[in-house]
Amino acid sequence: MSETPAPPSLSARALAARPAPYLEGLNPAQRAAVEALEGPVLMLAGAGTGKTRALTARIAHLLSLGKARPNEILAVTFTNKAAREMKERLGRLLGESIEGLPWLGTFHAICVKLLRRHAELVGLKSNFTILDTDDQIRLLKQLILAENIDEKRWPARMLAGLIDGWKNRALTPEKVKGADAASFNNYGGELYTAYQARLRALNAVDFGDLLLHVVTIFQTHPDVLAQYQRWFRFILVDEYQDTNVAQYLWLRLLAQGHRNICCVGDDDQSIYGWRGAEVGNILRFEKDFPGATVIRLEQNYRSTEHILAAASGLIAANAGRLGKTLWTEAEGGAKVRLIGHWDGEEEARWIGDEVEAVQRGTRGADPVGLNGQAILVRASHQMRAFEDRFLTIGLPYRVIGGPRFYERQEIRDAMAYFRLAVSPEDDLAFERVVNVPKRGLGDKAVQTVQATAREDGTSLLEAARYVVASGRIGGKGAGQLRGFVEGVDRWHRAVRAGAPHEALAETILDESGYTAMWQADKSPEAPGRLENLKELIKALEQFENLQGFLEHVSLIMDNASEDAAEKVSIMTLHAAKGLEFPAVFLPGWEDGLFPSQRSMDEGGLKALEEERRLAYVGITRAEQLCTISFAGNRRVYGQWQSALPSRFIDELPAVHVEVLTPPGLYGGGYGAAARSAASSIEERAARADVYASPGWKRMQERAALRPMAQPRAARHMTIDLDAVSEFEPGARVFHQKFGYGTVLLTEGDKLSVAFDKAGEKKLLASFVVAASAADDVPF
Repeated sequence: MSETPAPPSLSARALAARPAPYLEGLNPAQRAAVEALEGPVLMLAGAGTGKTRALTARIAHLLSLGKARPNEILAVTFTNKAAREMKERLGRLLGESIEGLPWLGTFHAICVKLLRRHAELVGLKSNFTILDTDDQIRLLKQLILAENIDEKRWPARMLAGLIDGWKNRALTPEKVKGADAASFNNYGGELYTAYQARLRALNAVDFGDLLLHVVTIFQTHPDVLAQYQRWFRFILVDEYQDTNVAQYLWLRLLAQGHRNICCVGDDDQSIYGWRGAEVGNILRFEKDFPGATVIRLEQNYRSTEHILAAASGLIAANAGRLGKTLWTEAEGGAKVRLIGHWDGEEEARWIGDEVEAVQRGTRGADPVGLNGQAILVRASHQMRAFEDRFLTIGLPYRVIGGPRFYERQEIRDAMAYFRLAVSPEDDLAFERVVNVPKRGLGDKAVQTVQATAREDGTSLLEAARYVVASGRIGGKGAGQLRGFVEGVDRWHRAVRAGAPHEALAETILDESGYTAMWQADKSPEAPGRLENLKELIKALEQFENLQGFLEHVSLIMDNASEDAAEKVSIMTLHAAKGLEFPAVFLPGWEDGLFPSQRSMDEGGLKALEEERRLAYVGITRAEQLCTISFAGNRRVYGQWQSALPSRFIDELPAVHVEVLTPPGLYGGGYGAAARSAASSIEERAARADVYASPGWKRMQERAALRPMAQPRAARHMTIDLDAVSEFEPGARVFHQKFGYGTVLLTEGDKLSVAFDKAGEKKLLASFVVAASAADDVPF
């Protein structure tokens, strides 16, 4: 006879009878994830499916049922903001303070607590110091100098990136072997060893050490590991798809005790591979934890059905995913909108107009304020066109995740060089760049120049000229300062002679050594800074000369200082993860830009899938309105190049996409007939672009024989002021970017042209051809 089970205790019955308000309103999948308390659980939560609510309700359920005391729950997040939000939600759910959850926080915050307790096991004292990035770079520079390595060729920031990567992979110095150890001019492994020894001597750690040291302690001291395995009866992890190898090992080691680990994540939103995140961690969860329960949260509470269907159709092209399909109970809503433009500037103008139209509610939906609208770009250099346009039309905006374009360090430096070329008496510009890049000028040399300028009542440039000629500054710095002064003189003469300002600006950055400085910099930020400098050169084409450009920037930045309550947001797609907006614009969907050519070249298919996940993240940020756009032409390295629509566009399900026609732009390429005749979205969108027409292709062939931009060899040539234009007022002309126009005025070799689509522009006659020679095709 089987024994009758003992009745539950009074306390257990009382706990079970307690009200559970945290379960109210949960959908079936969320409730299943909350109530599956025993054993490993993977909560596969799609974008906007309420995963934070389910995660906090799960913690509340554990506490309410008495399954665990607060100090027996380990809850790990990636950001302090997420940890605060979880605590606040728990407080509201339980109606009480939850300060008694000592192990709720970020990976680093929790590891600091653990390492303070066991610091001596890795050769540290419990009062160790955590170095910031500047201190870390300073220490690495000292070690590089001690090995007689050229820090200009092998910068400390590059070494810091290598070491951080090794620590993300849980590699201590003795585990770095082969090609890794031979990196950094064959000194990588040796310098890593020296760096760790120096940190221990200073009783210091960097951020990578916080996890690495704790993993090392757990791996080498089983008794310590067993203690925490007993303590942490339930482990919960947010954003599991973003974990690196060290974080993964740390969690696996702790979870081997009670095996009650619940990981929440979305393999379709793993977009941080470039900083060590391993999407494979979430993909192999069931293999790592046999018998795991996988619960898919697929009901979306954020976006319309068209937006969700478009995102799901796109991400389905990825092979490396666990698979899920987002859905919503909300019916209707606008389709994802797709539009092609002539070039990046036209794209920015159109989006600026659309932002205002959406704000007014003239797009078939309720008005959406500026705070509810966002432009999400793949690369930060794309922001410049939008910032310029918004500043011009007075549209308030904010850049999230970084400074605005004209406030960036490299842009301010370049502008200072341009200001000196236009006005050599600009002392503020002189002070900013006289030693950027480094010219061997110490503080004493600069003070000598400043003192001489005050004594003689001259500009700093004139003072520098005098101190070099009189020998008041000697050594290597004197020669470098002489070269700098001569460079400013040469650039100023070119400005006065009317040299083409775009080519001159590029020459200034080349001859000053500024471009080379960033090319030699191996830090992760350097490629982005170089892209921003190229974007700055591109911005010059809209102006007649350098002085006009500098005045324009000064005026718009002055106007931008006025604060506004409502602002449209501009940010990268990476910075947008975790955010949501009623209206989202996704510009620059062109192959090479998005997906990024550099990412694909370096990472192949794996990188392409991460780029596709980034596209998925972008679409799912939108609640009501999602607009994707691309440009037929982009300026690359000073030359106009045709751009192909992103391969991701044709992966969108056509039934959920509306292809738009810019009013009057290309004469109906996106019309109803085009939509019905085309077999794919990409074909339909391409119909709107001039580069698809025979006339445009013939024009490109001619342009190849007669380049639009000044060749490098001609950069230092000045304009022939006596040259006479072949065009008379009233003549019809064609420009590769601006299209067709009518000549209004000629001044020597300069023209004022009223373009049909782009308005009035001033430019050199050599940049246009007669309309009759351009195979005039009606647009």
